[in-house]
Amino acid sequence: MAEKLHLELVTPYKKILSEEVDMVTATGSLGEFGVLPGHASFLTSLKIGELTYVQGGVVHHLALNWGYFEVANDRVSILVETAERADEIDLERARAALGRAEEALKKLTREDKEFIAQEAALQRALIRMQVAAKAARK
Repeated sequence: MAEKLHLELVTPYKKILSEEVDMVTATGSLGEFGVLPGHASFLTSLKIGELTYVQGGVVHHLALNWGYFEVANDRVSILVETAERADEIDLERARAALGRAEEALKKLTREDKEFIAQEAALQRALIRMQVAAKAARK
């Protein structure tokens, strides 16, 4: 069994990470899960949420937007729409996005076409704020 996982995180625009790590946790469509070296192979979809990985005892946090997560042979491959490291997130911009989404949702009903998009914007803003707050505490 390998002692490390190879983590690769890619968006349609660039490779965000390619690192040897000790552990990875993510938010899948069925809930949060974790992966250690030697984990069984699997493929799952990701929802808007937080990705954490541990490297040399240091915990790193990223905000992710929908994608896919695959584990095979101690390799974790993640393909997502967007990924932001905690220290790259503009907290004020995230707060503004949250406010805009909340205001838009107040004017909509679940039957409105725009409701799902605004609900996703709200979730993204909340996750971005949560992840950014973790960087601010370091």
